[in-house]
Amino acid sequence: MTTPERRSVREDTSWVLAPLLELPHVVHAAVISGDGLIEGRSPGLEREAAEGVAAMLSALQGAARTTTAAFSGEPEVKLRQTVIESDLGWVFAIPAGRNTCLAVFAEREVNMGVVTHHMQVQVATLGEKAMSSPPRQGTSA
Repeated sequence: MTTPERRSVREDTSWVLAPLLELPHVVHAAVISGDGLIEGRSPGLEREAAEGVAAMLSALQGAARTTTAAFSGEPEVKLRQTVIESDLGWVFAIPAGRNTCLAVFAEREVNMGVVTHHMQVQVATLGEKAMSSPPRQGTSA
């Protein structure tokens, strides 16, 4: 029996996560594709945990869009952020361009406004970089 190949984590997203990880009470951050794959993760987040986070957040983002569309009666609703509160802290997820989201896990004491503001700044910066970068070339396997 062969083991399925794991998709490699793109190293070029670490610059997006680094400023978020410097904020007080932020524990982890990740860049997640819409199809549930991890695109980048904070150094302390184990790969298996990151892959689980990516899969669940992808499903959650889809459920949040569908729920909002059903409540509002607007099928083309655009999701701005998803927030989860637990006894251990907060998860923030925001769209970060086409078919991608940026997620942060922070302790309960975190200043939510500061974190979400910095997430938006990083998403805007990511968008600017993507717009100014040449298209990717296919990679050989």
